[in-house]
Amino acid sequence: MSWYEGVLLGVVQGATEFLPVSSSGHLVMGQTLLGVEAPGVELEVALHLATLLSVLIAYRGRVAELALGAVRGDRAQLGYLGLLALATVPTAVVGVALRDLISALFELPVVTGAALLCTGGVLWTARAALRRTPEAGVGVAAALLVGLAQATAIVPGISRSGMTTVAALWKGVSPGEAAAFSFLLSVPAVAGAAALELPGMLDEPGGVVPGVLLGASVAACATGVAAIAVFRAMLHRRSLHRFAPYLWVVGAAFLWSL
Repeated sequence: MSWYEGVLLGVVQGATEFLPVSSSGHLVMGQTLLGVEAPGVELEVALHLATLLSVLIAYRGRVAELALGAVRGDRAQLGYLGLLALATVPTAVVGVALRDLISALFELPVVTGAALLCTGGVLWTARAALRRTPEAGVGVAAALLVGLAQATAIVPGISRSGMTTVAALWKGVSPGEAAAFSFLLSVPAVAGAAALELPGMLDEPGGVVPGVLLGASVAACATGVAAIAVFRAMLHRRSLHRFAPYLWVVGAAFLWSL
């Protein structure tokens, strides 16, 4: 893999990981339509860690508050960390229990096409959710619903950021807090995905030149930060639903091509 191919993959990963269009869905479409094989395990782990860093950079103030609060025993910060942990449970359970089934879904392109259409439908409901959303924070019920929404994003074509944010909005969480909880929740999810791939990387080391790994990671991280900013701006302007037509067109075109 050349350095510019690595950078291109990093840009695509950073953008689709945080914009509500499903990075896994675009990966499946690319593999199916272009005959491009998935990147090696080393690159996959590097890109996961780079996008994780994007969240830490974009929400560095909130992350610092949570870390200091945990050290000092602040009840509010510890409670928020507890909500993040609660919301992580469904994804962890589904990811471990159904790992083989999930892998099989990536081999069925029709599932991805249908899932993209589904994601578009959910995003379209954000218009109504935003009209009725009071200024509320995340509670236990909202955290559990968001966690269940994140678990569905294990299916290729289902957007993690889109599903979790819209779920939070429908539970009455304010837009800014819905985005913050969604992206902070991605930290354990992305870290867990990288950890699951780590054994494969250790078994097959040296697949990608270090310089390519670095370039791809920097591109993914920078693009991820930009994508988070775009997502938050569109949510603030109540225009998140505008991603829905894109997903409908792409999903329908992909199914037609199959």
